[in-house]
Amino acid sequence: MNQRQLFGTDGIRGVANRDPVTPENAFRLGGALTAFLKSSDSSASAEPLRIVVGRDPRRSGEMLEAALVAGLTASGTNVLLTGVLPTPGVALLAREEKAAAGIVISASHNPAEDNGLKLFRGDGTKFDDAAELKIEELMSQSPTESERPIGAGIGTITILSTAKERYIAACKKTVPSLSLAGWNIALDMANGAASHTTPQLLQELGATIHLSHATPDGMNINQACGSTHGEEISRLVRETGAQLGLAHDGDADRLLLCDEEGNLVDGDELLAMIGLAALRAGTLKNKTLVATVMSNFGLDETLVAAGGKVLRTPVGDRYVMEAMLQGDFNIGGEQSGHLIFRDHSSTGDGLVAALQILQLMQETKKPLSLLRHCLKKYPQAQQNLRVREKKSLEELRSMIPLIGQTEKELEGQGRVLLRYSGTEPLLRLLVEGKDSVKTQSHCDALAAALGRLIGAPSI
Repeated sequence: MNQRQLFGTDGIRGVANRDPVTPENAFRLGGALTAFLKSSDSSASAEPLRIVVGRDPRRSGEMLEAALVAGLTASGTNVLLTGVLPTPGVALLAREEKAAAGIVISASHNPAEDNGLKLFRGDGTKFDDAAELKIEELMSQSPTESERPIGAGIGTITILSTAKERYIAACKKTVPSLSLAGWNIALDMANGAASHTTPQLLQELGATIHLSHATPDGMNINQACGSTHGEEISRLVRETGAQLGLAHDGDADRLLLCDEEGNLVDGDELLAMIGLAALRAGTLKNKTLVATVMSNFGLDETLVAAGGKVLRTPVGDRYVMEAMLQGDFNIGGEQSGHLIFRDHSSTGDGLVAALQILQLMQETKKPLSLLRHCLKKYPQAQQNLRVREKKSLEELRSMIPLIGQTEKELEGQGRVLLRYSGTEPLLRLLVEGKDSVKTQSHCDALAAALGRLIGAPSI
């Protein structure tokens, strides 16, 4: 089967204004997506297609938005613009508007120079690999001028002026009994798409907030802040004496929490808390939690001990969602903080996830520092190596016998995971075992061997 060249694990991603994230490709994507949707049986209709488009506040976002909208309208598609809005908000509005698709212009947790184009189906779920491959093929087949519509056939543009309010209202409905009166919460909004939405909703629920990194200027998104810089929300909690710290990434589909002592709480710990609570309440469908291969093995042991189980998927929240839909599961996510509550959302949503945790804290009357102890983690060590090209992983494994030797030593007591990032030029190495010192030693040795082979130091 042909491999996708443009799409990674989460859309088309790269440095903005450089291939593949160029205005030209954005324009082509608009036409290709229109052609793809028109060719599908489910979209066959005499009415023009309608597609919701939103973005995060990166400077390049307006440039790509203009090109994308031009490509869509030039193909006869009507566009509904949300402006700056968290990624899950775009997915929500695609569903509510009964649109054919949604597109988010964002590079999530990446630096401001990067950007991306992420696609959602009309039901708010992400397109699968086969669909993205077909869209790529269509992007290389530019229509002739005579094939483009003219006059009334050209698409229209509508501004969804209440997009933020609609998204906030939908999130609020997921926790109808939650009151945050008396709560003090520190927020790090990554100077991103949630700079207004998350603070507004938490205040509506009664919380006193200590807000930071919520003044986006187009170039400060994720800059030493947000969910990939956990040290910042930890500092804010300690400085403000907050009961909880909450950080998003640039497009707010991720969540990182910090307990009242300033300790970070990752996605695996949040999944364990929520999964166990749902098991006790009888609301975890099929008694199964969905996680990726990156999640700590301690998560499996925790769920099994409570009468549940964990289903593993490849890395990427869309693969988590695909497994949830296929098996009719309702809670899943990633170690990185992409958490999906399918009863409330069709994709990872940092705000919805935060509200579910806050509700759990309210119901149990326990602080996050106590709730997190439900998960006993295996020690993990990770290294990232920057690469010029993504060579076959099988080839790397065959050229480094140490990988096989390490896996044999860890058999039954840990694992070695080697994968490429789907959004950055990085080779990611993870070693997991029961002994922290040996685990780190194995990781360092493997990273050194890989670095010598591919000529890349770890970062």
